[in-house]
Amino acid sequence: MSFSLRLPLAALFCGLLAHGAATAVAAPKYKTNLPPSAELSYAIKARQKGIPVEGEALMRWSYDAGKFSATNEARAVLVGKILDARSEGRVDAFGLAPARFTEKRFRKEAATTTFDRDAGEIRFAQSEQTYPIKGGEQDRNSVIWELVSVARGAPARAKPGTSWNFVVAGVRDAEPWTFKVVKQEKIGTPLGEVNALHVTRVPQGDAEEQHIDIWLAPSMEWYPVRVRYSEDDGDYIEQTLRTINRKTP
Repeated sequence: MSFSLRLPLAALFCGLLAHGAATAVAAPKYKTNLPPSAELSYAIKARQKGIPVEGEALMRWSYDAGKFSATNEARAVLVGKILDARSEGRVDAFGLAPARFTEKRFRKEAATTTFDRDAGEIRFAQSEQTYPIKGGEQDRNSVIWELVSVARGAPARAKPGTSWNFVVAGVRDAEPWTFKVVKQEKIGTPLGEVNALHVTRVPQGDAEEQHIDIWLAPSMEWYPVRVRYSEDDGDYIEQTLRTINRKTP
């Protein structure tokens, strides 16, 4: 996520496929354990073109009766809402199985990505490309919660050097993502000091690719206590957890 408004929970993606000619394989099938429903509030600090900015973010996660929904809303002081990302779908053998992903960025129209499982393809609002559904595909909002679920499903594997691979759809295309465990770190938050697992998205070689770092807290149901999106030019946005409100679906 960057304050140039390439956020996810919402990250940014490079083109990968030719229209109608995408070749795909199923994502790895990991053991998953979905976290309890919750509303997570974050404080934001960022830098855009050298200018410091502050704000807040709210992530809502809900799972009940085989269905899930996940939202991520971010607001900046003096600017207002800069991101509204929403995912919904079901749960299958791969974990989360999105049906619909909608993203509204600052000063842009809302865009929707549809996972048409009857037709076996992903369709994008902002391109004519399609991507075949082979199993395990995520969108750039749901992938955060799939990562949480995978880490919860096999906590013994969540150690430095471990990596997890996903196929992630944005609003134009889909591409492989790899997350790698860096190390355990202590993170200072308004809730106190938290032991967290630092996981980073491994760049695939594109010079403009965005860096994503996520800190998961095993003592807090593996919820993300910090998320940081950074660019090579020094721009970044970092959100740090300040409250957890557990919900009954």
